[in-house]
Amino acid sequence: MRKMKSKYEIFREKIKVILYGTNTILGRMFDLVLLGLILLSVILIMMESVQGINQKYHTQLIICEWIITVFFTIEYILRIISIQKPVKYIFSFYGIIDLLAVLPMYLSIFFPGASILSIVRALRFFRLFKILHIPQISHQSFQLREAIEASKEKILVFIYFVLISTVIIGTIMYLIEGRESGFSSIPMSIYWTIVTLTTVGYGDISPQTPLGQFVASLVMILGYGIIAVPTGIVTAEFAKNSLKNSAPTRKKECQKCNAKLHFDNARYCFQCGTELPNN
Repeated sequence: MRKMKSKYEIFREKIKVILYGTNTILGRMFDLVLLGLILLSVILIMMESVQGINQKYHTQLIICEWIITVFFTIEYILRIISIQKPVKYIFSFYGIIDLLAVLPMYLSIFFPGASILSIVRALRFFRLFKILHIPQISHQSFQLREAIEASKEKILVFIYFVLISTVIIGTIMYLIEGRESGFSSIPMSIYWTIVTLTTVGYGDISPQTPLGQFVASLVMILGYGIIAVPTGIVTAEFAKNSLKNSAPTRKKECQKCNAKLHFDNARYCFQCGTELPNN
């Protein structure tokens, strides 16, 4: 005899359909409301930083922020209780972002001004790709993530080399220029090196001696190469992955809804959820 579902289990299933069912009407409506509230929250935080607006509408801005925070908190709790493995969601990319979206307002109770950190809610706009569920976009984001992961060791080695170089160059500039030119210490000289290497050039410290200016010119030229290297590493990996996995295959076609453009290793249809045939 089939076991009857409890009211709580039925409630969980309904909530799961709304929160995670991007192909259902209720799910779509909820996603649109969610995106609208995220956008509104980001605008409210920006308005709070404008002195004239904050002085005039401070109370109203805070009330609106708390209303949105309570909504996000309830949503976060419902996401946890509506799935079979809540720990997997809690420590997932979206789970961590959802938690960070609600924490700042509660922290502001103990640390005034912490509410401004609610701007991290803008990260929740990443859900837009998940909501749109367009295979081409999903495929490109997957390839970019793969390229960055494949490049991380090379980039870490490169950053390590840059850090060592900044220490050496900063020390040399400290010896050449000295305190008279504003290079009052090795840390200050390293700061100048980083600013110059990244081609930012604040101009608060500048070399005065001909030798110092010559070294500075070399550092500026080196800076362009330093900016280009990480980009080149990621681009090379991206191109390699593009050749290896050149777009979603058209061989896999859903027998139920005839949707195409599935990944090579896709098991289920992105549109209706039907199991795909093995090629």
